[in-house]
Amino acid sequence: MASTPEGRTPAGGQGPGDGQRSGGAGPNGAGAAPIIGQGVESGPPTGREPNADRADVARILEAPGRSELPPAKGDSDLRGQTPDEMEPPADALLVVRGLKKYFPIHKGFFNSHVGDVKAVYGVSFFLRKGETLGVVGESGCGKSTTGRALLRLIEPTAGTAHFDGRNIFEMGKDELRRLRRRSQIVFQDPFSSLNPRMTIAEMLREVLGIHGIAKGKQANDRIAELLTIVGLRPDQAVRYPHEFSGGQRQRIGIARALAVEPDLIVCDEPVSALDVSVQAQVINLLQDLQRQFGLTYMFIAHDLSVVEHISDRVAVMYLGRMVELADARALYRNPLMPYTQALLSAVPVPEPGRKHNRIVLQGDVPSPANPPSGCPFHPRCQHPLKDADCAKIVPPLADKGGGHFAACIKVPLGAGE
Repeated sequence: MASTPEGRTPAGGQGPGDGQRSGGAGPNGAGAAPIIGQGVESGPPTGREPNADRADVARILEAPGRSELPPAKGDSDLRGQTPDEMEPPADALLVVRGLKKYFPIHKGFFNSHVGDVKAVYGVSFFLRKGETLGVVGESGCGKSTTGRALLRLIEPTAGTAHFDGRNIFEMGKDELRRLRRRSQIVFQDPFSSLNPRMTIAEMLREVLGIHGIAKGKQANDRIAELLTIVGLRPDQAVRYPHEFSGGQRQRIGIARALAVEPDLIVCDEPVSALDVSVQAQVINLLQDLQRQFGLTYMFIAHDLSVVEHISDRVAVMYLGRMVELADARALYRNPLMPYTQALLSAVPVPEPGRKHNRIVLQGDVPSPANPPSGCPFHPRCQHPLKDADCAKIVPPLADKGGGHFAACIKVPLGAGE
């Protein structure tokens, strides 16, 4: 491999300008001095005066900047706008920028702070009114933590989240209570999220009373209406949670979330603890409620087939970061991030005779308390162009074309189209 005045060409066949978002003015950017082989040719020093005849020196026009050239195979392409750089759409109900949530680690006799578990690190996205955003990833990737931080069930470490134009993280107690009427959550375990000492009617009546929605006979009529909406009988309101099946308890959790007439519901793995047949019933119920009341969902799950069925857009998370975000159909047909490709290859195919190429990832998920340098997925990545840059450059979640965002420096601009 030929050497340049700056030294040996980096791994992966990269040339000058790699690692720059838009050509840059760094040592390898477009503002650097021209390099032989990059559009400028020069002969050896001749010792002539500046005004001497230069007919023997061939002059070729300088090459265009790095941002104007298509990347070569193996180059590190950091081009593309990030969600932080884009204006949210006019109908955005929720706009999240740079959300972080750290859990401190304390050790020793004096309970000293020795580190942090970076459960969520720099998550940015928006959610339109009436849209369903599916959030998928392995266990421990920060899906549920993201949803709970957005509702202030746990306090975020950094970032902003605007709900209908108001910053959730700056709300006081009174304003936050008013927000509760517009944003609710359906928990993963329906049994542990219900009070075992209260009947269903008492639980729903408590919600209606706290928010001043209904009392007395109006509350009883509202409770009967809610149970009917979610597919239960009004006479079942006198029962306790242990008298219901898992699917019925999840319907009660949905009824409790609907009691305050919200705009946004965070569904925190609402069907993962249910049988397959019951999962379909609950998913169909959520879709019917969305059409009936114009609800907006943030649907958290790790079952990719369920997410494909209910979601308009899908976000993939890994080690606290959002690594891919796209329209559901585009993501399932053309996954760009190697991690997403591995997840989709693990989905069972209900065709015995069809060949299925499974991508088996090597190694374990790194600890969020000590994440790897550069791309968090690079120790397990199967991308054929993986090189030393992957361990040094933190890939931004960039638009690779057509609104398809991917956090991978080996995915060129335009791949999403």
